[in-house]
Amino acid sequence: MTNPADRIDQSKPFKPVNIAILTVSDTRTLETDKSGDTLVERLTAAGHKLADRAIVTDDVEKIRAVVGKWIADPAIEAVITTGGTGVTGRDVTPEALEGLFEKKIEGFGETFRWVSFQKIGTSTMQSRATAGVANGTYIFALPGSTGACRDGWDEILRWQLDIRFRPCNFAELMPRLNEGKIPRSG
Repeated sequence: MTNPADRIDQSKPFKPVNIAILTVSDTRTLETDKSGDTLVERLTAAGHKLADRAIVTDDVEKIRAVVGKWIADPAIEAVITTGGTGVTGRDVTPEALEGLFEKKIEGFGETFRWVSFQKIGTSTMQSRATAGVANGTYIFALPGSTGACRDGWDEILRWQLDIRFRPCNFAELMPRLNEGKIPRSG
């Protein structure tokens, strides 16, 4: 496999993406949210903009309320969540988000588990990382560990949210996500 950095078209200008970060946890606060910090540090270091950040408990309605507000905001182009993607009774992030999706991005979860398998082996099966599109906004759900956030950003999202990445990327599709729909106001 080639180095993803070799796939950056340097002749194109970088375009920052406005990204909101949601941590789903019954125990974390902004002061103790290492996974959220990891995502914020990485996205800003890459040149993207932190549009908003929040923490909610593992509750379907609370997750949907925050993400629903963000997907209604035309200034927010992508949402990344961390936490609540496991298989325990409290892990409800995929259920909350998939209820909002207009289109599911099957390959995201598959690719995340492939990346994760290289590092943690079959334990990756416990992750229900998922992604989709709602109201022209990308939504990506990563597990709650800092390692998973690092892997998800460094090996997938960093490249797919960079409009210069070739042969194709999520960023270049943003203007077309609402084709055939009534445009968002704002």
